[in-house]
Parts: sequence; C-alpha cells; structure tokens
Amino acid sequence: MEKKNISAERNREATEKRLLNTLGTMIKESGFEKIGLNAIASRAGVSKILIYRYFGSVEGLIAAYIQKYDFLLNSLSNEFPSREELPAFIKNIFYGQIEDLRKNIISKRLYRWELSSDNEFILKIREQREKTGMDIIRKVCEITGYPQEQVASIASILSASVTYLAMLGEVCPVYNGIALNKDAGWKQVYQGIEKIIDDFFKD
Repeated sequence: MEKKNISAERNREATEKRLLNTLGTMIKESGFEKIGLNAIASRAGVSKILIYRYFGSVEGLIAAYIQKYDFLLNSLSNEFPSREELPAFIKNIFYGQIEDLRKNIISKRLYRWELSSDNEFILKIREQREKTGMDIIRKVCEITGYPQEQVASIASILSASVTYLAMLGEVCPVYNGIALNKDAGWKQVYQGIEKIIDDFFKD
C-alpha cells in the first residue's frame, strides 16, 4: 500500500511538473492571453481532469506557476541584514528585478498582461505583489527607523522605473541616451540606483 502511495505521489509530481513546463513554453510563445484549458491539456498530453484535480482551474495552474517563478514574490528573505548591510541588500533586490525582466520573457509577458487586464485573477496577483512589497518596506522601516511613506515612495519610484525601462527596451533601444539593449546601458542604470540608495541611507 505504501509503495502504491509513493508511486501515485511521484506520478502527480511528474504531471504537475509537465503542466508547469508546458505552461511556461506556451507563455513564451504567445503570452498569457491565449492560454486555455484544452490547449494546455493537449500540449502536455494530460487529461483536463487532472488540471482541475491538481490545480483547481487554469487560473490555479497559472497561479502556481507565478508563485514558483515570479522574482518579486520570491525575493523576500526570512532574515534581513543589519543596518550596515541593508543598502547592499536593497540594491541586490533591484538588480535581481532588472536581470529577471531583461532575461525572462515570461516576466515581461506577465507584466504586459497585468497592464492590459483587470480580471479577478490579475487583481489577486496585484494583491500578492502589494503584500510582498509592503512586507519589505515595513522591514526596512523597522531596521532604519525611517518613515514608511518615505521608504515606500523611493521603492515605488525605483521599482516602477526599472519595470518600465526593461519593458521599453523590447521596442526602444535608447532612453535618455542610455542603451537599453546593451549591458553598458544597464550598468548606467545600476550606477543610478546605487547613487539613490547610498544617498538615501547616508543619514
């Protein structure tokens, strides 16, 4: 009986992995907008019933994918650094966001989908992002004593700028003289982020 349960569990893990991988491939090819139950099941070679059984719905499958691979939702560490190490820690969060958006086409497609849709599922994603972002902001405030309004403003400006520039880089190679299609251009962006964060933490 125990061997049967282990085998069933392994089969489920393999099926879930296949569905998640298939979903990722389909998003890369055509974005989130064209994702449907029949298409995923057919492409993965999996019964539609199993999608419902394991994820509840197509939206549940997409949510599981985002939860597993989304950079921001997975960037909050359980242990924050000391006050002295905090600037470097914050810089690394933004560097990670930039690298994810530059190199991960699925992240770009997700942001584009969020900007062009307003359904219940998108609202839940935004709520998750908001919670993660606010958890980071509150932790920074606890460590530094800075007012939340001030930290939230700086974080929002930097995060929104990084997202916009990374998305713009797909269709526009240069912005304010910065080459968005080259590493040298993004090095300028890094230097700007470093300057803002270092100045913010000087006091």
